[in-house]
Amino acid sequence: MASNFFGELFRITTFGESHGSAIGVVIDGCPAGLSITKEEIDEALALRQPGRNKFVSPRSEKDGVEILSGLYEGKTTGAPIALLIRNQNADSSPYTAIQNLYRPGHANFTYLEKYGLFDPRGGGRASARETVARVAAGAVAKKLIGHFGIHCVAFVAEIGGIGIDADLTDLATLREKTYSSPIFCPDERQAEEMMRKIEVVKAEGDSLGGILACVAHLPAGLGDPVYQKLEAKLAAAMLSLPATKGFEIGEGFAAARLRGSEHNDSFIANQGKTSLATNRAGGTLGGISTGAPLYFRVAFKPTSSIQKPQSTVTLQGEPATLQHPPSARHDPCVAIRAVPIVEAMVALVLADVLLFNRCATLHQVSGCELPGPKGPGFQRPDKKELTFI
Repeated sequence: MASNFFGELFRITTFGESHGSAIGVVIDGCPAGLSITKEEIDEALALRQPGRNKFVSPRSEKDGVEILSGLYEGKTTGAPIALLIRNQNADSSPYTAIQNLYRPGHANFTYLEKYGLFDPRGGGRASARETVARVAAGAVAKKLIGHFGIHCVAFVAEIGGIGIDADLTDLATLREKTYSSPIFCPDERQAEEMMRKIEVVKAEGDSLGGILACVAHLPAGLGDPVYQKLEAKLAAAMLSLPATKGFEIGEGFAAARLRGSEHNDSFIANQGKTSLATNRAGGTLGGISTGAPLYFRVAFKPTSSIQKPQSTVTLQGEPATLQHPPSARHDPCVAIRAVPIVEAMVALVLADVLLFNRCATLHQVSGCELPGPKGPGFQRPDKKELTFI
């Protein structure tokens, strides 16, 4: 299984199974001198963990990170950063009765076809449990991009066909409203409708899908043409997540129903600087950020593990019925807990393109100037500041 890394200059490699002893990640390429603490990573993990309320999986697991390498006195050293999160509440017993069945919507069929083996305990590497490593790495990436004034917020935009309106201009307020909601939805009125629908569907033994949106404020000039377009890297990041079924940036699929005169974003002069009058493109042109807010959406399918009986076959090809035991623990809507995971993956992409951007030219392009410090602001023992050109 040679596909467990993501990123190029800022690269992560994850490992571990859903019901194994631990999940972990190794981060390569993080610059030295970045301040990061265990508490900051644990805070990010707490947003993703199950058991927070009745709208997510009841699996009770308070995730805490062990920092094994790459930090000294609270700062990154430039060496690989190894992070470990131990599985503390893995109950494999509900899977014993169904381990000989193909599970509709799950990967055991394709894994068996490809590898000839499959870990039936919660899905192994196919389980969303592996995303805990992405969130841990994302906490480091967020700290890096935040150093340059780059921030992002993901939120629930739709569940079960119930959509919202959200103000995307004030990220601080958007984040506050999102993370004060039990289901990470910044529209309080629509969130109530969503939660009512989740409870009804959950009582029926079924599940719901959802759409997450994400907005990021970043400077112009990030991303590279052709194969390394910013939206291409974001799409790869999002569609690598379990249960994702679609990605769109800006107007997305709706753009296919518009005319060029309706979709094009006009350029305007704004206080001596060139900017865009609208943002139908979602913050990129030619795969490079425009300086307008980056905006995209990700579609998540309904949770595949449901309490309703489902027709299937055994591993030997005999007709059968899949019925999860009452003790099985699953999310009624996987999109909810995906919010901090989407944010983590965005941060990983932006950290990677940020480092790539410092290799792009010998001179400073005005549109690519990053807010905040001119360099990482890292200090040598002689107190002389190191900066990137």
